[in-house]
Amino acid sequence: MITISLEPVDSVSITSVVDNVSDMLLQNQGPAKRPSLSGSKAEPIRAAFLEGGTIADALKAEHGFSALISITKNESTRNVLFDTGISPDGVVDNMRRLEFSPKDIEAIVLSHGHFDHTTGIDGIVKELGGTAKLPVLIHPEFWSRRRLVVPGRSPVEIPSTSKSALRGAGFEIIEERQPSFLLDGSVLVTGEVDRTTDFETGFKIHQAFHDGEWQPDPLILDDQAVVINVKDKGLVVMTGCGHAGIVNIIRYARKITGEDKIYAVLGGFHLNGPLFEPIISSVIESLRGFSPDFIIPGHCTGWRATHAIAAAFPEAFIQNSVGTRLEL
Repeated sequence: MITISLEPVDSVSITSVVDNVSDMLLQNQGPAKRPSLSGSKAEPIRAAFLEGGTIADALKAEHGFSALISITKNESTRNVLFDTGISPDGVVDNMRRLEFSPKDIEAIVLSHGHFDHTTGIDGIVKELGGTAKLPVLIHPEFWSRRRLVVPGRSPVEIPSTSKSALRGAGFEIIEERQPSFLLDGSVLVTGEVDRTTDFETGFKIHQAFHDGEWQPDPLILDDQAVVINVKDKGLVVMTGCGHAGIVNIIRYARKITGEDKIYAVLGGFHLNGPLFEPIISSVIESLRGFSPDFIIPGHCTGWRATHAIAAAFPEAFIQNSVGTRLEL
């Protein structure tokens, strides 16, 4: 593969709008800036059983992921939303609490088709007045019907995004298997990621409905990441769930950009539960070889993996939470 030129940016700010964890007691840590103790800049809400009758409208956590990416280059700042969370209004409510507006977004990247990364599109469209003339970047497999098949249990179908609803809202839907760019070549969307490790073998209980029948779909090929090259610092690699495998993703980011230095890795690494916890040590050993300045796991990384990463990278590890802003 011929390497592609990713335009360096002067800086990038990434704010966790939706994540599984909220912690109002976290302190600023290096590039991580935390919200105030109240967790919100929004107007107080009524609380009848408190003296004074109000309380801060605090940020809400949910099992989902969304982040606002703000890049600065040549004194100009531009915004991309990466994923939209699991509830219809969660992402827009937290954006309001953080004093962001969907009207400031220039594009949306959806890491893959699972509903904990896509459902918040609903609230965004409502905030934009019912029509959203924004590009939405996805992989062609994004639309697939999926289900989980746990041995001994009935299959559970995963809600998928309605193609007609997304198109009807006015979005410019861009389907790409190959890498693509946003914001004048400053933000790289990986498209389909090469699978090169021998331990990141996918989600074995995951199936997709193709050609009239349910078929194994462990690789979840629509999983894609975002890559940004920060001038003089290196690559920032951001995942939604990281179904492609966080090591595969980092390797691929380096391969297609030709940039070796990994500045920061963040997002969901999907290392939770008995199917994935056995590979935690292999993932950590590979991450050592990349020597990232910062590692910020979130969403579906899981308790055991997060703690193992924190122990292995005491200087690089940053705990994530809703509202955390990374100034990189």
